[in-house]
Amino acid sequence: QVQLVESGGGSVQAGGSLRLSCAATGYTYGYCMGWLRQAPGKAREGVATIDSDGHTLYADSVKGRFTISKDNDKNTLYLEMNSLQPEDTAMYSCAARREHWCSLMPGIFNYWGQGTQVTVSS
Repeated sequence: QVQLVESGGGSVQAGGSLRLSCAATGYTYGYCMGWLRQAPGKAREGVATIDSDGHTLYADSVKGRFTISKDNDKNTLYLEMNSLQPEDTAMYSCAARREHWCSLMPGIFNYWGQGTQVTVSS
């Protein structure tokens, strides 16, 4: 069983930065890992994913601003978020898929964290 615990959310002004962390317990070797978000009244959407070879995928809305990375020794996933905008306000969740292959589609993930809130004010 995999457990995921996010941290690092908060409130920032537009243009600011945050770094989210997701500490995983359990076996995640070879898994696809990702960050997804859900804003009030909107569907959950994939933000960024990283596979076991380090290949990354990003939503068009965050390309060039967000960076996903992972530390295999610490079994921790990160999301560096720069140039934050009010439209980035959402609950951000970490997720894991029991497969190497990655996609930004929320439905492919098997395990989810509880989420961490990110609020960006203008």
